[in-house]
Amino acid sequence: MLQGAVRHEDFEGHTGSIEAGDLQWMTAGRGIVHSEMPAAEGTQKGLQLWINLSSKYKMIEPRYQEMNSKDIVEAEKDGVKVRVIAGEALGIESPIYTRTPTMYLDFTLKPGAIIRQPIPDSWNAFVYVLEGEGIFGSSRSSPVSAHHLLLLGPGDGLEAQNKSSKSALRFILIGGEPLGEPVVQYGPFVMNTQEQIDQTIEDYENCTNGFEKARQWKSQSIVDFDY
Repeated sequence: MLQGAVRHEDFEGHTGSIEAGDLQWMTAGRGIVHSEMPAAEGTQKGLQLWINLSSKYKMIEPRYQEMNSKDIVEAEKDGVKVRVIAGEALGIESPIYTRTPTMYLDFTLKPGAIIRQPIPDSWNAFVYVLEGEGIFGSSRSSPVSAHHLLLLGPGDGLEAQNKSSKSALRFILIGGEPLGEPVVQYGPFVMNTQEQIDQTIEDYENCTNGFEKARQWKSQSIVDFDY
């Protein structure tokens, strides 16, 4: 969560609030019905990343990993600060467990700072700039400013520079190991075949095969707002 707060709840009875700087890592597995609603005044800003599960994990029980901002591991060196959401950077590793091998790194570079972050050469990866302006890859590359995404090509790492003399550069680096499996998606459901998607929709609509508790559940946020 970048700014504000979000209240979350689900049909298993899990509930809580995610405030600025906090993290929630949810593994949906066989499926869970949940609600996310603003829990603070003013603007709410956050980042949400969906990561596919291998076919062998798609029917596991749902799981949450939550972490307050103060508990997210951080490292700082030579003008570079990183919050390690998932994976490893600057010699520290996140305790978050990801069934799909993943890195999720939140970098802040002071003016003049440079970072080179290794990435397994078989992974896919991208950068999203949150604040400031930076040079990514070759020093001859054009600067990239906030709210732009860079899809990285083949290689074993990323080099980023903050050539500004005044402003910090903040970006996230996300990478993951390709699963090499077919993907069929419909709404929030992601499976490997159309037949599996059809079965999942049927299970959801009939409240079966993991969705039994959805039949009687109603979000408290909906009740409070009388939707």
